[in-house]
Amino acid sequence: MSAVETRIVAADEAQIRLDRWFRRHFPGLTHGALAKLLRTGQIRVDGKRVETGTRLAPGQSVRIPPLGELDAPRRKRAPAIDPRDVKELERLVLYRDASVIVLDKPFGLPVQGGPGIVRSLDALLDGLRFGAEERPRLVHRLDRDTTGVLLVARTAAAASRLAAAFRSRAAAKTYWAVTVGVPTPREGRIDAPLAKRAGLRGERVTLAGRDAADAAHAITDYRTLDVAGQRAAWLELSPRTGRTHQLRVHCVGLSCPILGDAKYGGAAAMLDGFPEQLHLHARGLTIPHPDGGVLRAEAPLPPHMRDTFKAFGFAAPRPITPARGR
Repeated sequence: MSAVETRIVAADEAQIRLDRWFRRHFPGLTHGALAKLLRTGQIRVDGKRVETGTRLAPGQSVRIPPLGELDAPRRKRAPAIDPRDVKELERLVLYRDASVIVLDKPFGLPVQGGPGIVRSLDALLDGLRFGAEERPRLVHRLDRDTTGVLLVARTAAAASRLAAAFRSRAAAKTYWAVTVGVPTPREGRIDAPLAKRAGLRGERVTLAGRDAADAAHAITDYRTLDVAGQRAAWLELSPRTGRTHQLRVHCVGLSCPILGDAKYGGAAAMLDGFPEQLHLHARGLTIPHPDGGVLRAEAPLPPHMRDTFKAFGFAAPRPITPARGR
C-alpha cells in the first residue's frame, strides 16, 4: 500500500478489538509497529486517536497510512504442519459445522505460544481447515493442563460473534474437578476477588482484599457431586467471571485444592497413589451459535481423571453428543 487508505468496519466485525482487526486485514504488521503508528496518530478511527484495545463498531472508518515493508511479512508462508499432527488434531474434534469446531483439548497441550513453548494448539490450527480458505481462530482458552471442551471459530464472522458471547457472559461453562478434601458447605458461591502477583517462579494469582487496587471481581458457583469420605470430592464448578486461574485459586480458598495442582495447592494438592496431574476438566459449554440457535457440547473425562474417578468410585454420566439446537 503506497497511499493513505480508509477502510470501513464491516457488520460482522462489530466489537472486534482494533489490534485484532489489523491482524485480520494486515497479518504482517507487528504489534509493535501498530502501536507506534497509533502513538504517532497515523492510524485513526473516525478521525480520532485510539488505542490497540479500542473496540470497533460497524460503519466506522479506519485511516491506514502507507505500510510498505511494515506489512511485508504477510507474504511469508506458514511452516508446513506435520501430517501426524493433523491426524492428532482431527481425532480431537467433537463437533464441526461451517462456522465452529469443538475440540476435546488433551492434558499438557498449550492453547497459545509463549516463552519456552514450541508446540501449541494455536500454531497447529491450519491443520483444522478441512478445505476452508480461512484459518480457524481461537475465541477462548484453557490452561495447558486443563482438559476438555475448547471452541474454535472457522470464520472471522463466527469469531466476532463468539467472542462477543464470551464477553457478555452469554456462554455457560461447566467444569469438573477432583479436590483434596471436601468443601463446607458442600454447595455455594465463592465471591472472592483475585489479583496477580509477581513471585520467585513467575506471576501467580492470589486471593485479594476487596479494597486492593488491583483486585478483580471473581465469582464461582460450585456443588459437590460425590465424595470419597473426607479424602476427596468431585465438584462441579461454574465460573460466573473469567479470571485467569480463577477455579484453581477459588478451590484453594475453600481449603480444597484441586488434585495435582502443585502451583497453587503445593503438597496439600497431592495424594499418594494418584497422578500428579491437574484434575480440572472443562466438561461442558453452552453458547449461542453464530448462525443462530444454541450450541451445546460436552467432553469425556481425560484418561488420568477417568482412572481417578474409578479409584474413588465416582460414576460420571456419558457426555452428551455436541449439537446445535434451539
